[in-house]
Amino acid sequence: MNVSPLRRALLVAALAYLLILVGLALARGILLVMALPILVYLLVGLAGAPSGADLEIVRTLSAGRLWAGEEAEVTLTVTNRGAALERVQFEDVLPAGLEVTAGSLCHLVSLPAGESTRWTYRVRGRRGYYALRQVRVTATEALGAFGLETSVQTEGQLFVLPPVLRLRRVDIRPRRTRVYSGTIPARQGGPGVEFFDVRAYQSGDSPRQINWRLTARHPEGLFADQYEQERVVDVGIILDGRLRTNDFGDRSIFEHSVLAAAALADAFLAVGNRVGMLFYGHHIHWTIPGYGKVQGERILHDLSRLDAAEAQVFQELYIPRRLFPAFSQLVVITPLTGDDFAPLVELRWRGYSVLVISPDPVAFELQGLAPSPAAELAGRIAHMQRQVLIRRLRGAGIHVVDWDVAQPFEQVARRALERRQIMLRGVR
Repeated sequence: MNVSPLRRALLVAALAYLLILVGLALARGILLVMALPILVYLLVGLAGAPSGADLEIVRTLSAGRLWAGEEAEVTLTVTNRGAALERVQFEDVLPAGLEVTAGSLCHLVSLPAGESTRWTYRVRGRRGYYALRQVRVTATEALGAFGLETSVQTEGQLFVLPPVLRLRRVDIRPRRTRVYSGTIPARQGGPGVEFFDVRAYQSGDSPRQINWRLTARHPEGLFADQYEQERVVDVGIILDGRLRTNDFGDRSIFEHSVLAAAALADAFLAVGNRVGMLFYGHHIHWTIPGYGKVQGERILHDLSRLDAAEAQVFQELYIPRRLFPAFSQLVVITPLTGDDFAPLVELRWRGYSVLVISPDPVAFELQGLAPSPAAELAGRIAHMQRQVLIRRLRGAGIHVVDWDVAQPFEQVARRALERRQIMLRGVR
């Protein structure tokens, strides 16, 4: 157990006072003699006690961002700008969620005036944002009787990002596209690779576009094939962070939702789409829509900060149309509850194309329960209620991916979305 210098000095002084008091009361000289070394110890310590500490501490991290499971090296350099310190201990203060894998948070040295000292250690942590802002300093004289305790503020931050699964493609088809070329069918004729329509041949068309079979049947004119334009789209990712839908005692399904959000954002941005994110938990947090790798970094940094917390149903959800115009694509990542049906259908009625990625909370909760007839019956009932809700959403034109998190998301998402692509092509 660590005892502060002031408390140690008070305990020693109390012991000396007690020996003197008892010695005088009992007229026992031996007790007075026993008190003399303690008094000398206190006087010597008081004479050499540090009066203050003028320290400069610089923190350096080998990386400011890590993937979950990776390690970072933390280096602390301390320079003494004041008087010499005979015995000083530094202890770095780590936030919860980080653990030391090599080295030590503490460093005990003698630090003369104007000199510097340095030590390093390695850390890793779970997904999150960590501010490293404080180092505890305990300075004492050589005997350790008197000293001072203080904290020195430092600068440092560490992002531990969620892993990003690489999806080959995610097939979506919103009704609204942007003007830039991309990979999403735009339901308009023009440059492209997929057949769209046949029209009369126009000056400037490539001879390769001529539909010779149709022209042969109608010799009065030339006909040309028209292809479907492919453009980029607006994609909004809505991440459900409500505690009541994500938390199951000491287990949370929210980490799986974060994993899905990171993978989908990466897939959409990789093909040039404009992507933004909305976190819906105890507060609403927007990642303003953007393009490219920089936007991917913004989304990952925001995902590293988020945790599930108390919130109400989606009825309070508001989507600003200046960020996501009507007829764009919304991807809602939520475990789903019965109360979410009306708000999700309302988004569909407002013109948005809605895709729901739903981690299965029933299967997830059953995995954490001991097998029993009661748990099995409750699970079957909850599963049937969930399937009814999913069928109702699909009947309203909302595509739902029902994801048992025991299976890799990459496998489930690819299979479900590729099957959706085939269905859409069959409808043309």
